[in-house]
Amino acid sequence: MISRTLLRPILASARNSLTLTCKKTLSTMVKTIAVLDESELKDGQLKEVEFESGKVLLSRLGDKIHATSAWCTHFGAPLAQGVLAADGRVLCPWHGACFNVCTGDIEDAPAPAALHSFKVNVVDGKIHVTANPESTIKENMKRNPRLLTEDTSFKTGLIIVGGGSGAFYAVESLREHGYKEPITIISKEQYAPIDRTKLSKALITDPAAIMWKTPADLKIKYGTTLRLGAEVTSVDLKNKTVTIDNGADTLSYEKLILAPGGIPRKLPIEGADLENVFTFRGIPDAKNVDAAAQEGKRAVFIGSSFISMEIVVAVLKRKLASIDVIGMEEVPFEGVLGKEVGAGLKKYFESQGVKFHMKTKVEKIVAKEDDPKLASGVVVNGETLPADFVVMGVGVRPATDFLKGSGIDIEKDGGVRVDEHLRVRTGPDTENVYAIGDIAIYPQLHGSEVRIEHWSVAGNQGRAAGKNISGSPQPFIKIPIFWSTQSAQLRYCGISHKYDEVIVKGDPSQSKFIAYYVQGGRIVGVSSMQNDPVVTKAAELLRLDLMPSPADIKAGGDLLSIDISTSGSLKKVVS
Repeated sequence: MISRTLLRPILASARNSLTLTCKKTLSTMVKTIAVLDESELKDGQLKEVEFESGKVLLSRLGDKIHATSAWCTHFGAPLAQGVLAADGRVLCPWHGACFNVCTGDIEDAPAPAALHSFKVNVVDGKIHVTANPESTIKENMKRNPRLLTEDTSFKTGLIIVGGGSGAFYAVESLREHGYKEPITIISKEQYAPIDRTKLSKALITDPAAIMWKTPADLKIKYGTTLRLGAEVTSVDLKNKTVTIDNGADTLSYEKLILAPGGIPRKLPIEGADLENVFTFRGIPDAKNVDAAAQEGKRAVFIGSSFISMEIVVAVLKRKLASIDVIGMEEVPFEGVLGKEVGAGLKKYFESQGVKFHMKTKVEKIVAKEDDPKLASGVVVNGETLPADFVVMGVGVRPATDFLKGSGIDIEKDGGVRVDEHLRVRTGPDTENVYAIGDIAIYPQLHGSEVRIEHWSVAGNQGRAAGKNISGSPQPFIKIPIFWSTQSAQLRYCGISHKYDEVIVKGDPSQSKFIAYYVQGGRIVGVSSMQNDPVVTKAAELLRLDLMPSPADIKAGGDLLSIDISTSGSLKKVVS
């Protein structure tokens, strides 16, 4: 057997030879093409241009012109319709993914891959782009991150507890920023990290269809070991170990990321544990609802916010016999979106045959007389709503039970406090322990502390933790962005659950509006339908503390007219 020491120079020589061959091959394929008159691209402007059979995105920041891939790597949105900031950030108009136009690098999740960045020259008043049209333009122009190539199996490394959005983006960020130690993900789920947002929006039941990376890719390309179907049951901070499945195994760590996510809540009512009463979080839940929601069946949804209503949208075309929604508020989404927006969305759903039972509580779920394991109805206000299946979408609680006795303080809501770098703030021996996602109570803008159960927040916190662990510490300052499929695509940014006032422009009943949420005299959140990229622009204005006042908005102010893109705005953007 040849030793590793003897193999290294042989492999290095082969790698160098292959690299040289690839460079020669690529050099014969790249082309330089004039794509636009320089005069047609203004300072602070984005423009999508043709490049043979594909497209590239041009952006101008002062005198500098940049060329990158034209589409967001998350869902293929045209970045030319997004928002450009003078510091080089370009935000996707759909879901808030963000890239640096100077380098193509990822700035914010949910971008799973970077953009290609191309050479640009201006000759005789024409903008010329140098790129490979065959291999980059046609493949949606995704650029894979710089990945680990060395063997780290003999090192201790980092453990991530949880296999969701935060875990995936943490791994990408760790490798992207040069972390060279081994990484182990321990997940209760039976599959690699998935795009969980698609479960409630489309009832996808095959994890392979929505995995970010396969287990093989994570192992070979990212140097990451997956322990699937395994549960961390305790943490020993002093000895830097985690225990799996109540002692079945114990693993050591140098650094630890706590990203266990949330556990769906169940109402403490009679019948909550019947077999056809479903909560919703993972692939098994999607399979349950998908199998139950067949033509002619009767469905009852307990809860009138995003999880429940997204599933309602997903089953509307299945010709169910009835769909009943039970909510404690006056209108659906009231707590987050306000009464006027909620009333408009309620009107749409009623036009689709959905019946609402609002400002009420569930009394109990009754079982079938001939099969007491199954629910037959839900009792509200003395009335029994018939049900072939029930979905209980009443929120989640942080999955932090395993931390009891670890020395980490768990707050009343189950969350864990972290500092601006997402390090756990309380308990001994927590210098190298980070908490992200549904469990993290973190400092937000203007001195508040929040815990936000958004998939994209978990992803961005994973990216931030990865960067901080890799030696490039940076405070986590991100404006929460989420989206939801309702009567149309709903966009939202900010934190508005404690709003004092809602300013609505447009008509929510027609699914075309912009809503501004005011707290303490400031606009703290914005939602919209069919007004892209208003929410994306609002997220940047909130980040930069440049959001106009409520009075400005009431007087007809337009977010899209506020300049944050040109060289003249650079000082206020980077200050």
